[in-house]
Amino acid sequence: MVAAPKSGSGKTTITCVLLQSLKNNGMQVVSYKCGPDYIDPMFHERVLGIPAKNLDTFFTGEEQTRELFLKNRTDEEFVVLEGVMGLFDGLGGTREEGSSYHLAKVTKTPIMLVVDAKGMGRSVIPMIAGFLAYDTEQLIRGVLLNRMSGAYYDRIRPLIEEELQIKVFGYFPERKDMVLESRHLGLVLPNERKDIQKKLQNAAQEFVKTVSLEKICQTAEQAEALAGGSDRKAGISSGTAYDTETTQGWKTCCMEMDRAGKKDAPVIAVARDEAFCFYYEDNLRLLQEYGARLDFFSPLHDQALPERCHALLLGGGYPELYAEELSRNLQMRKAIKQAVSQGMPVVAECGGFMYLHSAIRDREGTEHPMAGVLTGVCADTGKLVRFGYMELEEKQSFFLPRGEHIRGHEFHYFDSTDNGEDCLARKPVTERSYSCMIEGENYCLGFPHLYYPSNPSFAKAFVEKAAKYQKGTE
Repeated sequence: MVAAPKSGSGKTTITCVLLQSLKNNGMQVVSYKCGPDYIDPMFHERVLGIPAKNLDTFFTGEEQTRELFLKNRTDEEFVVLEGVMGLFDGLGGTREEGSSYHLAKVTKTPIMLVVDAKGMGRSVIPMIAGFLAYDTEQLIRGVLLNRMSGAYYDRIRPLIEEELQIKVFGYFPERKDMVLESRHLGLVLPNERKDIQKKLQNAAQEFVKTVSLEKICQTAEQAEALAGGSDRKAGISSGTAYDTETTQGWKTCCMEMDRAGKKDAPVIAVARDEAFCFYYEDNLRLLQEYGARLDFFSPLHDQALPERCHALLLGGGYPELYAEELSRNLQMRKAIKQAVSQGMPVVAECGGFMYLHSAIRDREGTEHPMAGVLTGVCADTGKLVRFGYMELEEKQSFFLPRGEHIRGHEFHYFDSTDNGEDCLARKPVTERSYSCMIEGENYCLGFPHLYYPSNPSFAKAFVEKAAKYQKGTE
C-alpha cells in the first residue's frame, strides 16, 4: 500500500510512477484505490490499460472487503493499493473504519509510507517515529521521501534507518511536470493532461534511479497470505488491456466481459464520456453478474441511445463543464426524455441526476437546457453542499427490500431546486439524517453515489426491472 501522513503528500503521483515502473519491469500489475474515489483509479487505468477497483471497509465491512480484494486475482499479480487521506484517517476523521490503515489490516498489506519532506530537515524523523509507534500491526515496512534532494537524502537516510530501524526505499525529487492539478471534485482528469503517458514514462525512468524497486518487491513478497481462492468466472482478465478513456474502448471492454452472457440478456445503456465518467468498476461487474449486458454511449457525442437497450445508467462526472455541448445535442436529450417517459428504468447519480433536470445554470447565470425529465434546475452554489459517507434507506420499497439500506457518499458543489424526498440518508458518525432522492417503480435519481456491493439487492432489482421492460417491449 502506498499511504501517507496526510492528503497532498503525492500518493497518486508516486502510485502511478510505481505502477509504470513495475509494468516496465515486466510484472503483471493490478491496482486498487482505498475509499470512495473515482479519479485516482482513472490515473491507474491510464498507466496499466485495465480497470482499477475501489476497496472500502465502510462500504463492505472486513470479510466482504477481503472477498472483493481476492476476487479475480492470482498469485502471479503484483497488487498496489493507493491509500486515501492520511494513513489513519477514517470515518469522520476519527474512526479507524474506512481508513487506509484499516484496509491494510484487513488485507494484510505491507505499507510504504510516502512522506512529503519538502521544507523539512531532521524533523522528518520524529514524524515518522510517531506513525511507527501508532502502527500496532507493524504494517509500515518502509518509507519513501517525496520532494527531497539527492544531496540531503544521502545525509538523512542513514539517520532514519539507524534511529527508527525502518527501511528507506529511496527518494523522489520534486517534479513540476508531474504536479496533478485539482478542481472542485478532485484531480483534473488524466485525459485532460497533455502528454500524461509520456510524462509518466519519463518519471518512471527517473524513479528507478532514486528508489529501490528491489526493496519494494521484496517487501511485497513478505505480505501474509489471505484465505480464499481466485474466481475468474466473471470479468475480463487483469492482463487484458483496453483503451478505457474512450466510449469505444469501453464498448470493446464490455463486449469481452459479456461474451459468456446470454445474447438475449437485458441491455443497460451506460453513459460514459468526458462528462459522465464516475463509475465503480465493481458496480458495473455486479450488474453483469446479475445477467445484464452493458452498452456504453456518449450523451455528448452520440445522436441516439444504443439500439435495443432496456435501461439507462447515468453516472456522475462533470456535466457542468460540458453544459453547452450537452445542451446542443438536442437529439440525445429528446431520446433520453422519451425513453424515460415510456417507462424505461433509469438510475442517475450526481452528474447524471443533474443532466436529467430542465437546465443547468452555470456560474455566469446562463441556463443550459438539459434532458428535461425533471422540472428542476441545478446551479453552482459556490461551496460544498454535501460531503462524505451516508447510508440510504427507501421510504417505499422500489430497489431494496423493505427496511434495508445501501451505502454510498455525496460530494457536490451544485444543488437542485428539487432533491426529492423519497429516501432517508443517514450520516454514519453524527447520525444526522435528511430526505433526498426522487424514486419510483422504475427510477432512482439523486446526488448520492451508491456502492452496489454494499447491498447487491439494488443491482439485482435494477437488472430485473430492465428484464421486465425488455419483456414488455419485445
